[in-house]
Amino acid sequence: MTAVTHSVLVVDDDEDICELLQTFLGQAGYHVRTASDGDAMRAAMDDCLPDVLILDIMLPGDDGFTLCRWVRDHFSLPIIMLTASSDEADKVIGLELGADDYIAKPFSARELQARIKALLRRSQLSQQGFRRYIRFGQWRLDCQTHELNSQDGNRIALSGADFALLKLFIDHANSILDRDTIAGVTRGREADPLDRVVDVAVSRLRQRLGDQGRQPRLIRTVRGAGYMLTATVSYENE
Repeated sequence: MTAVTHSVLVVDDDEDICELLQTFLGQAGYHVRTASDGDAMRAAMDDCLPDVLILDIMLPGDDGFTLCRWVRDHFSLPIIMLTASSDEADKVIGLELGADDYIAKPFSARELQARIKALLRRSQLSQQGFRRYIRFGQWRLDCQTHELNSQDGNRIALSGADFALLKLFIDHANSILDRDTIAGVTRGREADPLDRVVDVAVSRLRQRLGDQGRQPRLIRTVRGAGYMLTATVSYENE
């Protein structure tokens, strides 16, 4: 039986730390990617969600606290915060925002690896009661692999961004989602009236779902209000 390779995303603008963790954790069997700021982190998560996120507090642009809140609002994955000091306030804030653990710099790479292992074990245990599959319309969504399966056998792998947006619609099925709410998932901020990012994201998701044309039926446009997923939703474990 082949061992599962877990993925780790390290978000830190210190190149030495990124290189150290990439080497050490890589030798321990993890697939490690790095990002130096929030934009790079979102791009990496859009490409593929990690199993564990290691997030520094002091970053250019959005700080680690802001990014932790954004990740926790949209994804369910273990987060370890890196802090440059042993200041209790930083640790408390990080934990209150949804971080699962923290470690102060300078830290032992071996200790960090042990914390990663512990979080992965905890995450696997919590997912035993997790409802993996969601049915809506003609589709079945696998929340673990982020794969869509249609009744006619069509299979589509969703990006992290497409999955997060679809999950938002499913969680609020048959309710109108305004542009600001959708923008919070697609960009992590409120929507600019002239910004087409929300419309592009919804259009891309409709294309994935085969819900195109002048009057989409699954994700409807509610003029002047936003968008709405019109479907009956059910949950399954297998």
